[in-house]
Amino acid sequence: MSMMQALEKRRSYYNINKELPVDSGKVIQTIETLTELVPDAFNMKSSRVVVALEEKQNLLWDTIYDVFEGKVPREKIDSFKAGAGTILYFYDQEVVKGLQEKFPLYAANFPSWAMQASAMLQISIWSELREMGIGASLQHYNPVIDQKMRELFDLPESYLLIAQMPFGGIGEEPAQKEKEDISKRVKIVR
Repeated sequence: MSMMQALEKRRSYYNINKELPVDSGKVIQTIETLTELVPDAFNMKSSRVVVALEEKQNLLWDTIYDVFEGKVPREKIDSFKAGAGTILYFYDQEVVKGLQEKFPLYAANFPSWAMQASAMLQISIWSELREMGIGASLQHYNPVIDQKMRELFDLPESYLLIAQMPFGGIGEEPAQKEKEDISKRVKIVR
């Protein structure tokens, strides 16, 4: 399947379950491979990924609920907890800092380049999960949960949380998207 076809299939799936159509080992291998393949500026390799499965999946979302002290509805949290796993996307600020020191002329750009690399990784994994028949969505409970996630998964302080991607078997297809007038977003000049 082409990249464009994969992106067309990729959607935000909120009705997910623990029934994966493929072995979780294949999911892990895909995440590892894409993390290695996705490019980044100066080959910095700042992206970090944590994949929470099984008991850690449940603990992750229960912890997020607790951090928000009930301000996020339990039903919403439970819809993400219902999935087979969650991918946590980080970038390592120590890697970024090292490159800022090595290349001071570009120092201000490295944090945004690390975010761009993470975004490419997120869409690559999201699209490939969908290609495997797995639904996912992208959530942003950070920065409120950042410290708790570092503690929960024994991660360095230098890991900056960017997004959370709960995934699982598809319980229901989302509604069709309306086509937009793309000329409002794309300008062609000659």
